[in-house]
Amino acid sequence: MQEQEVADDILIDFGNSNVIVHNDDWHTFDQVIYQLKRAINCSAQQAEKFAFEIHNKGKAKVYSGSMEDCLYVSAVLEEIDLMTSVEA
Repeated sequence: MQEQEVADDILIDFGNSNVIVHNDDWHTFDQVIYQLKRAINCSAQQAEKFAFEIHNKGKAKVYSGSMEDCLYVSAVLEEIDLMTSVEA
């Protein structure tokens, strides 16, 4: 039974990865909004909310999903040199 609990924990960890976008001083709001829309297929309104959170709080969790999906989203965001991190 203990092995099953460990296996479940591992599966949960892999299913709950997050992409974090960090604030910088060189991208415009429009650039961030455009790239967020491309990376996570969200509305302009949602991308704008993320952009303001990134600006005001220094970072924002913009995506949650599998590690594979998070790495893809992060790569799309980094196409324009946005600073991202992926948390497992």
